[in-house]
Amino acid sequence: MAHPLIIYVPGLLPKPEPEEHRAALFRCLIAGLRRTDRPVADAIEATAGGFDLVSWTYDFYKTHRDFELDRAAVEAVIEQPEANAEDIAEASAWSRRLTRWIYRLGDMMPFLIPHLASEQMEVHLRDLRRYQKNENGITDHVRRMLKLPLLAAAGGEHPVLLIGHSMGSVIAYESLWELSHSHGNPVNVDLFLTMGSPLGQRYMQKRIHGHDMFGPERYPGNIRRWKNLTAVGDLTAIDPVMANNFGEMIDLDLLQAIEDDELLNNYRLNGVLNVHSEYGYLVNEKTALTVAEWWRGHSPGLAAVVDT
Repeated sequence: MAHPLIIYVPGLLPKPEPEEHRAALFRCLIAGLRRTDRPVADAIEATAGGFDLVSWTYDFYKTHRDFELDRAAVEAVIEQPEANAEDIAEASAWSRRLTRWIYRLGDMMPFLIPHLASEQMEVHLRDLRRYQKNENGITDHVRRMLKLPLLAAAGGEHPVLLIGHSMGSVIAYESLWELSHSHGNPVNVDLFLTMGSPLGQRYMQKRIHGHDMFGPERYPGNIRRWKNLTAVGDLTAIDPVMANNFGEMIDLDLLQAIEDDELLNNYRLNGVLNVHSEYGYLVNEKTALTVAEWWRGHSPGLAAVVDT
């Protein structure tokens, strides 16, 4: 059996240069795994090419983010094993819950968005519109960047865990839809893990591939299981439940299971809590448990060693 493969798709906004970005993401993932399943952490570290990053943001923004801006915060979230009382109180504060309610109101009544959007949301909406308009073919290019490693994994018969953070989950979903409905598609994703995903938003569901179709044509047909993780207070994933939006995939035998779960993201940048951070999601215990269970399921040798 070919080794398991984790493919990670980040969200919007410029990211560090690919090697630095991958190294930081990988360190967070491994740190979480070491606290929950050290043998799996060792196995993934020892697997050359076991963690692949789809670095699409430079082509979209034509700039990289200086990782030095994030280095101290990444080190801190790795060192802190779980959210503390201050993190929990801030993530679940009434002001954040009110903001989530306002955003959900805007999702149900889009004409309100110009009156409700913060400056940060305006930036995200601008980038989202550019993605949806496929300006200069950029969206096709971004999805192609993911399809290539997916097709290579299929050719090498690697079991795939596809992780999409934030907008990365939309890119992943649409890429899988396109592959699923193309001729001779060989790609199958064993586990689709979404984190801080906007796919639960009505705004997004009315615009993703297949939204105007019915039955099997509406959804990707190449995902075995779907796990969705949402941090408490995450204002991008304002609807944190995928099962009630995509449950028809199970009825149509396109998906074996879809599971939603909640976690506490304790990443702080310059002292400000950012519960949507990809680094905080990847280092989290629930992410680690999900990855560890999946990796063990595709590593018979590892499972045998543990069982003895």
